Amino acid sequence: MPGREQANQNEQMAGGVSMARRWAEYLIAILAGNIAYLFMEPGLPTFLRHRVFRVDLGLGLDFLICVGAYMLVRLARPWGSPSA
Repeated sequence: MPGREQANQNEQMAGGVSMARRWAEYLIAILAGNIAYLFMEPGLPTFLRHRVFRVDLGLGLDFLICVGAYMLVRLARPWGSPSA
């Protein structure tokens, strides 16, 4: 679609980030956050462990770890981007 490609080019020229890069950042943050949570889970108290198909404190903790991982990815963005 020419319109979408033009919009991505305009966004990149204005200092923005392409949609593909943004989705890659989301994926990295989610995978890193879930891996960190899985390594921490055996040492967590029972009420902070996630149970399958339930909304509980473990799920909330997993979400917060993923948000923290996303913040780290966003902080690393300026150093990884070519300066214009």
